[in-house]
Amino acid sequence: MSSKNCGESCEQFKSKIGGQAVIEGVMMRGIDRAAMACRLPDGEIDMEIWPIKGGKNVPWYRKIPFVRGVFNFIVSMIDGYKCISRSAEKQIIDDDDEELTRFEKWLDEKLGDKIMPIISGISIVIGVALAVVLFMMVPSWISKGINYFIPLNGFARNVIEGLLKIAIFIGYTALTALMKDIRRTYEYHGAEHKTITCYEHGEELTVENVKKHSRFHPRCGTSFIFLVLFISIFVNTVLHLPWSSVFIRMLCKIAVLPLIMGIAYELIRLAGKYDNAVTRIISAPGLAIQRITTREPDGEEIECAIAALKAVIPENKEDDRW
Repeated sequence: MSSKNCGESCEQFKSKIGGQAVIEGVMMRGIDRAAMACRLPDGEIDMEIWPIKGGKNVPWYRKIPFVRGVFNFIVSMIDGYKCISRSAEKQIIDDDDEELTRFEKWLDEKLGDKIMPIISGISIVIGVALAVVLFMMVPSWISKGINYFIPLNGFARNVIEGLLKIAIFIGYTALTALMKDIRRTYEYHGAEHKTITCYEHGEELTVENVKKHSRFHPRCGTSFIFLVLFISIFVNTVLHLPWSSVFIRMLCKIAVLPLIMGIAYELIRLAGKYDNAVTRIISAPGLAIQRITTREPDGEEIECAIAALKAVIPENKEDDRW
């Protein structure tokens, strides 16, 4: 089928393939294998393809509704972080003529190839600590301060906390978008979405075809994070989490987080599988935030997304349908 103007003759469907932007590239995860395509400093596209452990035969706990969300999210986070670390390594140019500083020589002698995993581990710890402070402790402190001057009931305080979390999330992503390297990653994020949408429309995967599609997609991590923050308002209210101590409340929030993530995951699956008034309402806020976390990609960025996606399309496309 030609590609450009296939129009209504193209078969449209909902794909299970997902992905994420990495450093100068895109990772795509299919049914039984995953692939990462990165643009190297010399302009070439580097491809890595690997089988997904278990393939279609995932463990039972990753199939149960409201339970699978937590485990699938953890697997995605681990795989995604590994890909980001690996893609960052590919951007390092070995220059034997460049003289190392004394500190760099010491690190190379003591750690050698272990340096990147150590840096990645430190980054994870810092990232988790920052998330706990920004999205759990800071909103609790602010709502507690407001309650000191203006007495609020539990529901009002939960709403204030939830709105503060959403505001912090949007503000954080907007600030990171001002950084040149992060903005470029957001362009690859847009390329990932546009390429998957082109594939779901049954069109040939060419740069020209991909460019005409939307960079917004309902099955996106941005939408998932928003849903987690939004749902937490109602779950925390229903469960009457204690207000006596910010620390105790934080521990309670962590304890109920799997439940919240499970609900958000099921809503994202619905939004990815169906297109109706309800799913459009569910998707609307996340799609709006994607105006920040995605940018229009150029042709070279789209080429990486196409290469990664083509590598994971299953031989039997029926396996890739919701």
